[in-house]
Amino acid sequence: MARSGIYKSEVIRARDKLVALGRYPSIDAVRQELGNTGSKATIHRYLKEIEEEEGGKVGAKVAISESLHDLVARLAARLNEEADARIQELNALHASEMSQQHEVQSKIEVEAAQLREALERCMNDLAEERVRHQNTNELLQREMTVHATANQKISDMEDRLQAEEEHRRSLEEKHASAREALEHFRAASKDQREQEQRQHEQQVLYLQGELKNLGARLLQVQHDITAINQEGARLTSQLAQSERSLHEARAEIRDLKPAKAELDSATQRLHQLERQVVELESRLSAANDLNSELEADRTNDQAEIRRLQLDLAASQAAAETHDQFAAKIQAWISQTPKPTTDGPSVNQR
Repeated sequence: MARSGIYKSEVIRARDKLVALGRYPSIDAVRQELGNTGSKATIHRYLKEIEEEEGGKVGAKVAISESLHDLVARLAARLNEEADARIQELNALHASEMSQQHEVQSKIEVEAAQLREALERCMNDLAEERVRHQNTNELLQREMTVHATANQKISDMEDRLQAEEEHRRSLEEKHASAREALEHFRAASKDQREQEQRQHEQQVLYLQGELKNLGARLLQVQHDITAINQEGARLTSQLAQSERSLHEARAEIRDLKPAKAELDSATQRLHQLERQVVELESRLSAANDLNSELEADRTNDQAEIRRLQLDLAASQAAAETHDQFAAKIQAWISQTPKPTTDGPSVNQR
């Protein structure tokens, strides 16, 4: 490693050594002899001082080659000085650029730290959003289970109403049979009328029992319809809560625009939830329509029951009138003397 400075005595020894070896003591030769130590400007200055000190001994005569060497040495020294100045200027410029680079690097590191913090916040928000979405999915699954249960209940009610309709038709057929039996009772004889009257009374008792059973079943249907309405109201409330959760999830997703690329999958799941909510709403509407139809069928059944009661009362009144008419005929027969001649019998009359 080169030394930071040289002494004049060292330059003198190097110069004398070169002269003794028969070499010209130029600046480069002296510097090489010194082990490439010291600046050329310093060596040139020391050589100039040595020549001035030795000027009286040597005299004013200087060889032309030595003058040229001196000129070359001075030019070299000048070039070295300019080179050193340029190097210092470049070093200063490099130091300034390095300082600017350090400042830029510091700013970049600060921005990177901020970006890392923002990314961590986004990742935390995304994790929370995923948890909320999972909770929403679980709530939706529960809602779908409740709706499936409601649909099953509605299907059971439809089957029960269909069975009630078949039973009502059977009652109508039985009532028609009772009317035919009543007409036959009117056309038959007294014994046959009594037998048909007993059968009619049995049928009336059976119809009354069936009417009671039908009324009890209608009350059970009314209770079931009330339970379905309550279940529909509860489902509507849960559906509104699901919609509020969905709106909150949408608002939170809008607040996470910097992490939009990572939330695409969550947005797709939200769209699926919206479609499922729409499907649940349509199912709920269908359940409400079915409730309305059940109410209308119940009203029709009640009207039919009232009509059957009126027909039964009319049948009973007709039977009583027929009994009174038969009693009058029997009284008239018992009071009328029996004819001695061949004539029409009472039965023939």
